[in-house]
Amino acid sequence: MLVDTDKCTSCGICARDCPLGAMQILKRKPTVNDQCSLCGACVKFCPESALEMETSVAPDAVQCDACPIGCFIRPGYKGACLRYTNKDDQLVRIEHPHLFSEVASVVGPEAEEAIRRPLVTALGSGTTYPDCRPAPYIVKGKQADVDVVTVTTEAPLLYSTVMLKIDTDIPLGDEGSVVTTKKEKIGMVSTDQYGSKILSIGGPNLLAGPSGLLVARTLTNLANKKPVKMKVNNILRLELQVGMPPTINGETAGRRIVGCGSATVGMFAPILKKAADEVIILSHPPHTGVLSEHAAGRFLNVSKTGVRFNLKQGTPGRYIATPGSGWGGTSITDPASVIKTVELDEGKPSIRILITEPTGTHAALYEADQKGKLRELSLTPEVKNALQAISESCEMSMVSGVYIGGAGGSARAGVTQAPLALTRAVHGQKANLTVGGSPVFLFPGGGINFMVDVEKVKQDFFYWTPTPAVICPIEYTMTHSDYEKMGGHVQAMRPFEALEPQPSR
Repeated sequence: MLVDTDKCTSCGICARDCPLGAMQILKRKPTVNDQCSLCGACVKFCPESALEMETSVAPDAVQCDACPIGCFIRPGYKGACLRYTNKDDQLVRIEHPHLFSEVASVVGPEAEEAIRRPLVTALGSGTTYPDCRPAPYIVKGKQADVDVVTVTTEAPLLYSTVMLKIDTDIPLGDEGSVVTTKKEKIGMVSTDQYGSKILSIGGPNLLAGPSGLLVARTLTNLANKKPVKMKVNNILRLELQVGMPPTINGETAGRRIVGCGSATVGMFAPILKKAADEVIILSHPPHTGVLSEHAAGRFLNVSKTGVRFNLKQGTPGRYIATPGSGWGGTSITDPASVIKTVELDEGKPSIRILITEPTGTHAALYEADQKGKLRELSLTPEVKNALQAISESCEMSMVSGVYIGGAGGSARAGVTQAPLALTRAVHGQKANLTVGGSPVFLFPGGGINFMVDVEKVKQDFFYWTPTPAVICPIEYTMTHSDYEKMGGHVQAMRPFEALEPQPSR
């Protein structure tokens, strides 16, 4: 690697983003060791354009043709994506294909046939991702007495995103808020979902941007279920790992809400009625619930209490609180402050008011005297019983991840000489797309866009390449006759029986 010392500022980005750790900053000057595969990552992302690729290549290096980067790999070392190595002057894939039986426990069982189709639907029920050469493995065999073909490839996908679902009622920023790692943008906050916040990480625009390598590495780590530290708006600190509880500003989240405040009132109204005369369940989003005004309260003939609130009412029994780090994801830290007045001429004297949140974690019980003044009481057995019922209905907080990819023309060309035929077969249920053996959700419309639960893909089989792109293991399975009809590479097929199972790491 050639360095223009007049331009170089020794910022260290080349060393930070080198996928092989081949670049180092020594004596304030970039230096490179024998691990360098000339992938060009440092040249591509040097902010001062101070680096230039050498034209000479080590005579003992083998050039990899697995992706457009074309790494030159020296004996005993790996390419930038860490998938291939130079062994005895031969390019060798470090891993081997895994039979489905080796990943079946990760993918999980299919539903029993008896429950694959519903007896009736909810309709009308009321109120619910170069190649001119064939793919590396095209295997034929029998399943359920049918001749089938499976075509496999590890596809580098620029169109790659990981959507993170974070179970928490703590606000993580407004929609569009910037998500960063190592002070570089990697994504943004998306919309909330029920009891969870959604972060969109990656995507082609960020992968093609100035921090593309960092984005690709982050996506791969997330998809491989590894911990990643990030920030929202450079303020809120997150440590997220798929399959583990989220850590927010150094604190590990406990339980996720069973529903918003209003929903919690609706679900637990009978037991809440026994706990206090009035029950307020603070929540954002979307609604704080009030038992006496709620439809469930009316159903149970809960008496009016005369409690007036320092909140904006949405609909009866549902109030809107501002978001924050207080109770139930609101800005309220003093629960009594939610009560404006207690109108005694409307309610009865000495009413008891329970204020809690949809996880039942925090709670306070008050009594209003004959002047409407509040006095805090110890929690009664009935209150504790209600809080326990709410808490036991809440799941533990967890980070979930969905990998979203788009399988473009080159990935499809490895399957068939007529890529459009494959697209139509996939959408027509004639070819089944899987990722590491795991089923996917196929987006409707044109192209092959899909999403897969990364927890159902064997760990450490997503990779990244300095394109930058994320490398995803893709399989297409179809009948032998349908594969022939779509112009598949039948000359490249090998029998399933000829494959030898490889030890899983």
